[in-house]
Amino acid sequence: MRWTIKPKPKQEDIGILANELQVDDLVAQLLLQRGITTFVEAKSFFRPQLSELHDPFLMKDMDIAVNRIEEAIGNGENILVFGDYDVDGTTAVALLSSYLLSYYPNVATYIPDRYDEGYGVSFKGIDFAEDNGFSLIVALDCGVKAIDKVDYAKEKNIDFIICDHHRPGTILPNAIAVLDPKRKDCSYPYDELCGCGVGFKLIQALGSRRGETIDDLVYYLDLVATAIGADIVPITGENRILAYYGLQVINRQPRIGFKAIIDQLNKKELTITDVVFIIAPRINAAGRMKHGQHAVNLLTETNMDQAIKFALEIEKFNTDRRGLDQEITQEALVQIQENEEEEGFTSVVYKDTWHKGVIGIVASRLTETYYRPTLVFTKSGNKLAASARSVKGFDVYNALEGCADYIEQFGGHKYAAGLTMLEEQYLNFKHQFEKVVKESIDPQLLIPEITIDTIIELKEITPKLMRILKQFAPFGPGNMSPVFMAENINDTGYAKGVGANAAHLKISVVQQDRYKIDGIGFNMGEKLSLVTSRKPFNAVFSIDENEWQGNVSLQLKLKDIK
Repeated sequence: MRWTIKPKPKQEDIGILANELQVDDLVAQLLLQRGITTFVEAKSFFRPQLSELHDPFLMKDMDIAVNRIEEAIGNGENILVFGDYDVDGTTAVALLSSYLLSYYPNVATYIPDRYDEGYGVSFKGIDFAEDNGFSLIVALDCGVKAIDKVDYAKEKNIDFIICDHHRPGTILPNAIAVLDPKRKDCSYPYDELCGCGVGFKLIQALGSRRGETIDDLVYYLDLVATAIGADIVPITGENRILAYYGLQVINRQPRIGFKAIIDQLNKKELTITDVVFIIAPRINAAGRMKHGQHAVNLLTETNMDQAIKFALEIEKFNTDRRGLDQEITQEALVQIQENEEEEGFTSVVYKDTWHKGVIGIVASRLTETYYRPTLVFTKSGNKLAASARSVKGFDVYNALEGCADYIEQFGGHKYAAGLTMLEEQYLNFKHQFEKVVKESIDPQLLIPEITIDTIIELKEITPKLMRILKQFAPFGPGNMSPVFMAENINDTGYAKGVGANAAHLKISVVQQDRYKIDGIGFNMGEKLSLVTSRKPFNAVFSIDENEWQGNVSLQLKLKDIK
């Protein structure tokens, strides 16, 4: 592990902000490191306001999109809401379809079959629209590269509105409107929205024409917050506001579908982390194991008994998914070892029988093991399909562009992407990808990095500090939970391995023989000897609350020790 301490802001700036906010220097430093320099910015950070959301009509083509939907409603046209099969896509479809259905009946949804149709807008989906009399398709979380599909729809007199957040190619589809804040010609002030977020801006614009305010649309933010967490977009700016209020909806008035999941949990208050690791995998499991429409059905259901049935069905999908991804991960690790590829710059593995629905998860697991750009391939029809994952600081999308000669189609983000290719190109691609990454990656990026906000003394870890740190939430990219380092701490004699095979590390430490605190390090059991060696050590951690038999105490959530 590389330990990197963030640069400390100027002491003068820390002092000014601390005085202005009436907080101590530590809190002021954490805020400055997040780009918050004034009282007004701090107020906006700690107390996000829906009124600070941007005018949706600042987005390129928004007025055209709204006009076309209003025209369709006025003419009594059938509208098909089309979306990707992952969390971002299914939540976006649930959001837009349920909003439109609240005042217009001629609306249906379509999620492509992951295995039969693949990612994004499909010819089969367009044929479905033609066969069933739909003259307008609104595509969410996909479509910005679907040039041939949109042209195909146009030949059938079907219009497209695209709501996407992926990087467009050099040519945009010939759609009625393309809503994508990453368009070069789009001057929308925030370009890190997820697909569901773009969908929310569309209903915000539609609502404004109907005399609705943002307060009338808060109900939909549980979907947006879930998509923001699952799609790993930065929780900054507009996303922070949407996630902040979306979490409130999830915890206070969740839609029936979410309630059916949450009621099975023993949690009083869900954080964005809970959404990412509890709710999102279940929604994702539908598209991975069966069909994404199951997730849309759950998220739009209004009858609790029916929602519970849907939730139990999706729970089984998720259980099956977990078993599969563990099995395939093990097979992939064996393949890397048998090919003697442990020391490469990349991991690229393939087996034609691997389940397409879990290869993205397997790619993430392999990245955790070898910490390098990774692709997992499987057979999909008469082609190969792959999911790519990267490491912090390396743009895997750009690396794939360097291998474009061997790829049929690809899309995605800096850290995650998907692609298809002909099977005969697999080895050529594998060699080229290794070459591109080897020539372009900084070797330092192949060592996992822990970014540390600041050094702290144990005596500074107080309930007051914890209360303030909680207000930094929701956490995510761009606003990670603060990470601290404590130096020269000592074991009090109570350190031990806990859990199955003593996999986890439980410690009790002291600094300067006075300030004592407990800590837990998950999957750090092998570090026990470092703690019990009677020598002082340094630790990197976040600060956590431990609740046991009704008592709440602060503890260190360990990330590494040296």
